[in-house]
Amino acid sequence: MTTHQIRPGRKAPAGAPAARAPHARLHRHLRRFARDERGVMIPMVIFFLLTLLVVCGVSVDVMRQEMIRARVQTTLDRAILAAADLDQQYDPATVVRDYFDKAGVGDYLSSVSVDQGRTFRIVTATANADMKTQFLGTIGFPTFKIYASGTAEESLGNAEISLVLDISGSMGDNNKMTRLRTAAKEFIDTVILDETEGAVSVNLIPYTSQVNAGAAIMDRMAVKRRHAFSNCVRFEAADYNTTAIDPTKPYQQGEHFEITNTGGSATVTNPSCPMRSYEAITAFSQDRAALKLQIDRLTHRANTAIHTGMKWGVGLLDPAMRPVITGMVNAGLVPGAFAGRPSAYGSGPLKTVVLMTDGENFTTYGIPEAAYSTPSQRYHWHRYALFDWITAHVDEHLQSNFYEVRSTPEQADTLLANLCTRAKDQGILVWGVGFEVSNHGASVLRNCASSPSHFFRVEGTQISEAFASIARQLNKLKLTN
Repeated sequence: MTTHQIRPGRKAPAGAPAARAPHARLHRHLRRFARDERGVMIPMVIFFLLTLLVVCGVSVDVMRQEMIRARVQTTLDRAILAAADLDQQYDPATVVRDYFDKAGVGDYLSSVSVDQGRTFRIVTATANADMKTQFLGTIGFPTFKIYASGTAEESLGNAEISLVLDISGSMGDNNKMTRLRTAAKEFIDTVILDETEGAVSVNLIPYTSQVNAGAAIMDRMAVKRRHAFSNCVRFEAADYNTTAIDPTKPYQQGEHFEITNTGGSATVTNPSCPMRSYEAITAFSQDRAALKLQIDRLTHRANTAIHTGMKWGVGLLDPAMRPVITGMVNAGLVPGAFAGRPSAYGSGPLKTVVLMTDGENFTTYGIPEAAYSTPSQRYHWHRYALFDWITAHVDEHLQSNFYEVRSTPEQADTLLANLCTRAKDQGILVWGVGFEVSNHGASVLRNCASSPSHFFRVEGTQISEAFASIARQLNKLKLTN
């Protein structure tokens, strides 16, 4: 085998393998690397992971900030509302600080200011602090600002209140009348203060199957008087579609009679229209002592007509009654400060009815015209109980000629519902107090109230708690900022 030796400076013979230059090998490696797609997504994945971590970090810090801010704001709102309450005797600023300390955010409270007079208290507070971030510090945001502020105010402003109290026969059971007297008197003491003189007026309206309007009101209305035994107004179904009691309208006077004398007496002792002076309406009063004395004298009697009590409750808040009240002001029967009341709807004073009952609507009766048209007939029924007398003296098949049903319980519930709707439409705030009532009675009263939270269903001494709660809420305690 022949060996060819290549000397320097000479060309390789034909067929000899060429020498591989280093740059050629590098070029081939680069081409293979360029064609190789393995691992091409790694940089992109790393980029998105880093971005996701940053976004999650931002979200965590932002959520922490909002959670702490909400906690501080809630604490601040509760604190200033409690501090602004005129009933609490502690220093308002101390109350606010105590709330923050007990909530574990005492370091956030920065300022508390109090503006107070005889009839108002305004409490303003601010809270702020820097929250250290857990993630955003790495990108230039080491802290987040936490800020909260608010103002609460309680003031004893103008109010027209109708206190409508059930004094029907069932109130004699289970010591209910005694408990009502206590609750109602405490209510009077809470809503009528020396500081509210000339601003808060109370209409006291006792009711049974009728309402004694009292001579002072009746004499200033166009009611068709037929007797002088009592002072009740007979409303028709259409009258419950409006809150107004029109003093120029010729309403019929309610008959003076008793359905049946359960006491066994031969003469009327408990007429359907209350006739005693302390059973009459007291209109637009601010006399605590007189109102409480009247409440103390109330006794249980007769049946229940909740719709009639409510009619007078809203009627005495409706501007249509202003001429009657003006006449009473001029006669010195109503304080001069209440001239111009009932005020126009939406004019400023709060209008509210507190409607209390311990039962349900009963069937209401009346005497038809044929048996009540003459003075002698009216005098007769003034003396004798209706059902007792006709049972003893009238043939059974003729007895129905001497009485008529004015409303069934179902009809009375409907009339009440209509009236409550009209009152709420006019902006009257309606509270309901069901005192040891049945489920049906509770449902009727709850539907009448401005909302379920304005209805109280109570037993025993709880009635005082209900009246106290209403009285406190009638004072204007609110967040103003």
